Amino acid sequence: MVMNYNPDASWRDTARQPRLWIFNARALPPLLVAMFHITYTTVAFAILSVILLQIMEYYGFTMPVFLRYARSQAAGKRRTATPWWM
Repeated sequence: MVMNYNPDASWRDTARQPRLWIFNARALPPLLVAMFHITYTTVAFAILSVILLQIMEYYGFTMPVFLRYARSQAAGKRRTATPWWM
């Protein structure tokens, strides 16, 4: 099986976020769970996760960036100079 090569494609395209239509591909796992286990709770969770990821993307956050931001906010401004093992 030979894949068609797009001559306009660039190696720079590999850094783009994976998408399914206009939605981030990281929103797919909750949608798949909602499709295979159809209850009001799972459908509501899937819809809320898609909405949350779209809002985060609107403000310029991806999921890994948001998790790093949340971790730095939880750690606080003060950092100790002594390692924890000493």
